[in-house]
Amino acid sequence: MDDPTSTLDAAFWITSAVILGLLIMSGFFSGSETALTAASRGKLRAQADKGSRGAERALEITEDNERLIGSVLLGNNLVNILATSLATALFTRAFGESGVALATLVMTVLVLVFAEVLPKTYAITNSEKAASLVSRPISLVVLVFSPIVAAVRLLVRGVLRIFGVRIDPDSHIMAVREEIAGALQLGHSEGVVEKEDRDRILGALDLGDRTVEEIMLHRSGIEMIDADDDPQAILEQCLKSNHTRLPVYRGEQENIIGVIHAKDLLRAMYQVIGGPDGEAAALKNFDIREVAMPPYFVPETTTLDDQMRQFLRMRTHFALVVDEYGSLQGLITLEDILEEIVGEITDEFDPDGDDVVQRGDDGHYYIDGAMTIRDLNRATEWNLPDDEANTVAGLVIHEAQMIPTVGQVFSFHGFRFEVTARDGNRITALRIRGVD
Repeated sequence: MDDPTSTLDAAFWITSAVILGLLIMSGFFSGSETALTAASRGKLRAQADKGSRGAERALEITEDNERLIGSVLLGNNLVNILATSLATALFTRAFGESGVALATLVMTVLVLVFAEVLPKTYAITNSEKAASLVSRPISLVVLVFSPIVAAVRLLVRGVLRIFGVRIDPDSHIMAVREEIAGALQLGHSEGVVEKEDRDRILGALDLGDRTVEEIMLHRSGIEMIDADDDPQAILEQCLKSNHTRLPVYRGEQENIIGVIHAKDLLRAMYQVIGGPDGEAAALKNFDIREVAMPPYFVPETTTLDDQMRQFLRMRTHFALVVDEYGSLQGLITLEDILEEIVGEITDEFDPDGDDVVQRGDDGHYYIDGAMTIRDLNRATEWNLPDDEANTVAGLVIHEAQMIPTVGQVFSFHGFRFEVTARDGNRITALRIRGVD
């Protein structure tokens, strides 16, 4: 007959070994969950492209996060509950009724330190590496538990639907842009990402959400050529203009009949007068309509991303913007769209291009009323809203619910706006400072 003491000792050590094994499995499940959810899919994709099979498997199993988390949590809860039950039985046999409390205390410490904090700390520090390592066993766990997880998923979605919550399986795809934007903002605040780099990437990301109406040159600022003007006057206007492309109208400015490029105009006039030895009087018979290119009209609701693609496809840089009734609203160029990404592009014909925002010694900012709110926010790191207006002048008019006169002052959104110049009904200059 066996000695009860030896039998108890053997059972104790066997049970302890099982509990230890379960704690290791619990740590594995906890660390795997953290690694696979914290790992950057972009980094995993880069590793997979370099031939990492583990990274490729990690990408595959994280495609369905709901199934992954359900399987891992199911496995983790199974081993934790089993380990706690065995520990309770073991401590109760050894210490009697007080063993329940002792088992609870000991298992709480062991699970917290060795099955939660330790593996999760490692996993979050080396998320991509850990995700690749655990991808094979976790994929097997997901496969084994998939029937149970599927049933649990249906139950969970049914309960959430009662409370009006809908689950979108593609939500992580839609959140990629927000994740990138948030990472850039965080990186900039921590000094890792330069302001210019942040603005360029955010500008590129926003092209699909913004329309040509927001950045176009308003029709009031468009320089045009009257087709009925004398050819010498047209030539003089083109030579004095800072622009290489000018719309051509006849009768009224709404009636755009073409777009003239300065190089085409000069080349055609040079041919008309007969070269360097020709007579300038021959220009009297010059017809600009024969040289002008057909106008290219685009709706004001076209997104900047689509318009840039159209510019590249059509090999043109210039478009006239019209509203739903076909009325001219403004013009947009490829350069305007590129400036939303790289910032202001200036040349020798834009001497004031770098001084769009001037700061005085008194702390005020002096700006043009036609400046877009987005450009002002970029230059000053402010967060003025651009939902209701595109320009700073438009924002002031919207908030004031009137057309202000020179000298009027308004305070909103944490800033003080003073109208310093006005042309007709347009606010042409403003002085702004933060409200203390």
